[in-house]
Amino acid sequence: MGKYNFDEMTVRRGTNCVKWDAESPAGHIGEDVIPLWVADMDFKVAPEITKTLRDRVDQGIFGYTHIPDSYYESAIRWWERRRGWHTEKDWYLPVAGIVPAMSIVIKALTQYEIDPEGNVIEKPDHGRDSEGHLAKVIIQTPAYNCFFSSVRNDLCELAANPLVYDTEGDQATWYINFDDLEKKAADPMTKVLLFCNPHNPCGRVWPKEDLEKVAEICRRNGVIVISDEIHCELEMPGYHFTPMATIDQDNTITMNSPSKSFNIAGLGISNIITNNPEWRKLIDKVINLWEHCDLNPFGVLALQAAYDEGEPWLDELKEYLHGNYKLLLDCFENQLPQFPVSRLEGTYLVWVDVSALRMPSEEIEKSLIENEKVWINGGTMYGRDGFVRINIACPRARLEEGLHRIGKGFKRLLDK
Repeated sequence: MGKYNFDEMTVRRGTNCVKWDAESPAGHIGEDVIPLWVADMDFKVAPEITKTLRDRVDQGIFGYTHIPDSYYESAIRWWERRRGWHTEKDWYLPVAGIVPAMSIVIKALTQYEIDPEGNVIEKPDHGRDSEGHLAKVIIQTPAYNCFFSSVRNDLCELAANPLVYDTEGDQATWYINFDDLEKKAADPMTKVLLFCNPHNPCGRVWPKEDLEKVAEICRRNGVIVISDEIHCELEMPGYHFTPMATIDQDNTITMNSPSKSFNIAGLGISNIITNNPEWRKLIDKVINLWEHCDLNPFGVLALQAAYDEGEPWLDELKEYLHGNYKLLLDCFENQLPQFPVSRLEGTYLVWVDVSALRMPSEEIEKSLIENEKVWINGGTMYGRDGFVRINIACPRARLEEGLHRIGKGFKRLLDK
């Protein structure tokens, strides 16, 4: 048995927690619903993080936050030690979350430019070309739902590069369609690839050779890679995450955070990282124009505690999550073989093919909440109907009961 107790049945309902207290597609979820949907974990954070935050609470004053050099030093040491990725303090632009970071970077690269005097100015007509075409952003679908809204909200056009679904091997999985990526990248209005590694919701940890192909296509076509690496520490055994910036530092802007790996999403901390001074100037301008420059003091401290002291907790967490994944696989292989499970290489979010039910995934989601009292995500919000996403980051006893309810619901819907 490890040092940390991930079997503890934590209580989150009634704490203003989105996962447990938010209203579901079927209305208020009630006391008897098991939520296996939104991407946070039902585990207490590393005690080293809790102690750091408790010490800060005891100080008793919570004014505006200065980011100390120790913050950058913690991140720099972490990436050097864990991934062999050298970064420098000046490359970091801290903001309060990956989704704000995503919109900031897209907006900076598509709607702003530097004039001959070195000033950051807004492009006319939201960056449209002379014929009125908007800048395009490539997204590899299915994709995290905020990818779609960020592109739309930043007044860009979506260019979908659908991933290839493969059920021919020993387990279903997904691949990049490089021919289609080449075609989309060659469009002169395509400015950005919004990349996701590990991929949410498909669960891929993209191999180095795929990263090299993506990087080469984008560089050759003048497309900047924005790499969302928020789940980067959550590989399953046998898989290794490689930062895109170690493949092509000069054409990559990285977005990362300890929020998923250490379960601190509510503390609002993330980093935009790039070695390009012109891009940093554009991004910093947008951060200030759109008032994203203030950070939560607890987020700053939590990042340092996670990166300086949280590694043993993280290593045990990954072992536990792998055990949960094996439990889910066993359940589906033995009891629900009609529903292929995509191979989980990274994240704690399992992508399951429910096309055998022949009904919209949103209806499946709502039906399971109403009847079996279990909440999972329908695939429509990720751009791919016929799939659901299941969050396995909870105590094993809770997952066992959740899987029992999912199985009961799927069998009920099969018999309709």
